[in-house]
Amino acid sequence: MSFINMIIELLRDPRTAISAWIAAGPLTAYGFIFLIIFIETGVVFMPFLPGDSLLFASGCFAADGSFNIVTLLAVAWAAAILGDQCNFMIGHFFGKKIIASGKVKVMTPERIEKSEAFLDKWGHLAIFLGRFFPFIRTFVPFLAGVGGMKWHSFVLFNVLGGITWSTVFTLLGFFFGGIPFVQEHFELLIVGIVAVSVVPTVVGLLKAKFGKKKEA
Repeated sequence: MSFINMIIELLRDPRTAISAWIAAGPLTAYGFIFLIIFIETGVVFMPFLPGDSLLFASGCFAADGSFNIVTLLAVAWAAAILGDQCNFMIGHFFGKKIIASGKVKVMTPERIEKSEAFLDKWGHLAIFLGRFFPFIRTFVPFLAGVGGMKWHSFVLFNVLGGITWSTVFTLLGFFFGGIPFVQEHFELLIVGIVAVSVVPTVVGLLKAKFGKKKEA
């Protein structure tokens, strides 16, 4: 199964997809979780991966003992922190060339502008806050590297943000995953998390787009 097909299956039927990972063994299950979280935060051209919903869904599985919650949290922390660090280094060494090439199609001028505005407004704190917004979560560390943010400053907020974000969504699934309503509407809740996560980014992009038209 290709990586893209795996993501499609995860979005289409997260319960079945994660169950299949678990059936393949703990190394496969934890490995896929690490890989998806790491790529979403660490590879600038794949910001569309379902990090929030995957953490929540994995937490739900931990509630019934399918995952060890301590191991799951450790894997999520490592993936989130290392992913952002990788993204920062890519931005630092190759960012200007990547932006100038225009080959990364998801890195639209609107998304770059939105992320830069977020970074300018919040400064170092944007590394922490940006974790909770799709696309911005991926682009902010990249642009921080492009802009020459000091490495030691980035690391502090990267660690704090990575641990907080992954812990919040994982524990939400862990503590609420056993509730019958959550079990009965599992797929719907996953879709809802994706939608709620994406809405602020979409609204921001639309505001930026129509704001430019008004100025013109």
